Amino acid sequence: MTEFKGFPKDFFAFFEELEANNNRDWFEVNKPRYVQSVVNPTSEFIVCMAPRLNEISPHYIADPKPHGGSMFRIYRDTRFSNEKTPYKTHAGGQFRHEAGKDAHAPGFYLHLAGDGLFFGGGIWQPPGPQLNKIRDYIADNSRSWARITNATKVQEVGGVKGDSLVRPPRGFDAEHVHIEDLKRKSFYIMTNAPVEHALEPGFVDEVAEGFRRAAPLNRFIAGALELPF
Repeated sequence: MTEFKGFPKDFFAFFEELEANNNRDWFEVNKPRYVQSVVNPTSEFIVCMAPRLNEISPHYIADPKPHGGSMFRIYRDTRFSNEKTPYKTHAGGQFRHEAGKDAHAPGFYLHLAGDGLFFGGGIWQPPGPQLNKIRDYIADNSRSWARITNATKVQEVGGVKGDSLVRPPRGFDAEHVHIEDLKRKSFYIMTNAPVEHALEPGFVDEVAEGFRRAAPLNRFIAGALELPF
């Protein structure tokens, strides 16, 4: 496997300065630094993650391209937001299921910010038809779902999370043993880590372990959506 050297210290220094200078003029002057300190090491991380991700599942994509790959763009979508600053002050990536371009599918995720790191997997706010399939699958496979949610490694990081409805969704028994999970609109398992971990070569293996922790959840969701895992 290709070895990861760790993110450079300037990775987080760049975002700290960007937060204080979140405008196009500053960014254009510092764009070469952005490429050197953020884009290139993130691409290297993705390259190093690819074989580790393939060991978890061959159906998830680790694409190191700066545009259109696993790396998130730095440009914010300000069209529907009251926050009009043009740039994100964190970096991250999504390792999508191969079906992700054609259908809403589970994925693995990495978030790198100056106030902390988190990584894991799941599905974020799937549309109604897919969400109902997941809920039906939980209701029909209660024991399998319990094994995932009650696993020690999952409980160590706070369990399965996701924003929820106030009331049980229509058509589901309010007394179901997993009603709190059936109320969820998203399902994910995330591991948190301090910022300094990203500077170490072993960070890529730490993230891979976080992905493995979330893998049973993604396998379950893939089963609900009739996708391969």
